Amino acid sequence: MSRHNLRENIFKILFKVEFNSVDEMKEQIEFSLDDIENLSDEDKAYITDKTEKIISLIGNIDDIISGISDGWSINRIGKAELAILRLAVYEIKFDEDIPLNVAVSEAVELAKTYCTEEARSFINGVLTKLNN
Repeated sequence: MSRHNLRENIFKILFKVEFNSVDEMKEQIEFSLDDIENLSDEDKAYITDKTEKIISLIGNIDDIISGISDGWSINRIGKAELAILRLAVYEIKFDEDIPLNVAVSEAVELAKTYCTEEARSFINGVLTKLNN
């Protein structure tokens, strides 16, 4: 599975954070993985590991997002946009294997598929502030 597809599946699971408790997320990860066709053991482990790491740092990540999203509280940001931002902020701040430009580019690509034009600009703007 391509890195983009892996990232997209992680985004879809992170989207569920807003609708489930942290305790329920382990089960939600398993349900989500069961729905992905032709998933190798390596890809399953990658998705699970990265998703669990992001969820464990969600408070820190949300603090970072709040600090750079002028006038936008976490509760005001759309759920899809928030899931994309959480993934991108994690990759930028906590995942040394992902280059900065790749994390930003992939976030914008996810936004093209799952968000509005305005949301794409918002995500790009927030992540640009993170880099400065």
